[in-house]
Amino acid sequence: MSNRSLLHSDLSRLDRETGMFLATVSSLSDDELAAPSLCEGWTRADVIAHVASNSHALLNLIDWATTGEERPLYASPEARAEAISALAALPREELIEEVRESARNFAEQAQRLGGELAAREVRVHTKVLPSTSIVALRIAEVVVHHHDLDTAWTIEEADPDSLLNALESVIGTLGAKDAPGMTLVTEEGDEWVIGDGGVRVESDREGLLQWLARGDAEHVQAEGALPALPSW
Repeated sequence: MSNRSLLHSDLSRLDRETGMFLATVSSLSDDELAAPSLCEGWTRADVIAHVASNSHALLNLIDWATTGEERPLYASPEARAEAISALAALPREELIEEVRESARNFAEQAQRLGGELAAREVRVHTKVLPSTSIVALRIAEVVVHHHDLDTAWTIEEADPDSLLNALESVIGTLGAKDAPGMTLVTEEGDEWVIGDGGVRVESDREGLLQWLARGDAEHVQAEGALPALPSW
């Protein structure tokens, strides 16, 4: 598949996942925004602020891919935390508008990835990924954090390929953090081996993602005890 064809497919799915995410965000009251999310220590407003901040940060990777000039995702962990905190403190309508506008801007700037790329790979923290997967990385962020809002929306509503994007993102991060050896298998036919492949863990894509991302093991089965997961 050409860069342009892949980009069109990814942006179509991103538009779908973002639309559902924004519909959920717009439905939340001030009290609901202040309630805890599935991200430990974060409110729903914090999660939404992170999604907006991530959209801005990913523009650095688009610049890197298209110009060849290395640009980190965030200037520092402290800068990331400060940006999220500032956005989360915004009044409800301003926060919603910020996440909506940042999503629109990312989708617009991502069109640049359909042309000739100056850098074939970019780096996210310690993880190296193809420049053509930047939009898929954004899809993963939207899907996982939509789940983190813990609302009526369920992860089963995400497109199957978007769930695959999310799994690949989470598994790549876990692998970079020296996760225990595992062989991860889905009912849809996906398989990933981490480390020595140790424990075999099976589920559908939704169940595996919920366990890997947030430790919810309700829908996974393992040959032996489930390994302890590092945070991602």
